[in-house]
Amino acid sequence: MTYDRLVCANCAAPVSEGRCPVCRANRQRLQQEGFLAGLNPVALIALLAVLIAAVALLAHQTA
Repeated sequence: MTYDRLVCANCAAPVSEGRCPVCRANRQRLQQEGFLAGLNPVALIALLAVLIAAVALLAHQTA
C-alpha cells in the first residue's frame, strides 16, 4: 500500500504530509519497505503468473 492514500489516526491528516511524529514514522517505514511492498496481492500473483509463463515458453522453445 502506498502512503499517499493513508490517513493518520493520530492527526487525521494524510500520512504523506508528515504533520505529526506518527505520520513521519509511518512514512519513513513505508519508504524503506521497497518496490514490491507497495503491490497488492493480486498484482503479485499476476506478476508471478507472467514470470512462470515466460519461463515455460522459454523452456518450450529450447526443447
